[in-house]
Amino acid sequence: MTQFNTPDLVGDSPAWLSFIWIAFLVSISLMLLGIFFIPVDWWVKGYLYMGTLFLTASTLTLSKSLRDKHEYERLVNRVKSARTEQVLSKFES
Repeated sequence: MTQFNTPDLVGDSPAWLSFIWIAFLVSISLMLLGIFFIPVDWWVKGYLYMGTLFLTASTLTLSKSLRDKHEYERLVNRVKSARTEQVLSKFES
């Protein structure tokens, strides 16, 4: 019964979070730098910058939405399990 009273405290390690941020910053910086130095007209560069901006924003939004959905499903499953445990404990008494 105590398993339902203690929340999950498992999180990402600081090393993993650092790796994620460094990888993100390096990749976005290299992409923007590559667009800056590509030998094309300004409007093509603008299109590529806009595409990079929207792709980055939509990727971040998608990952946040998927995480929120996963956390919601975990919460629903924990509530269902707690209710089942409560019904079973009343039935056994």
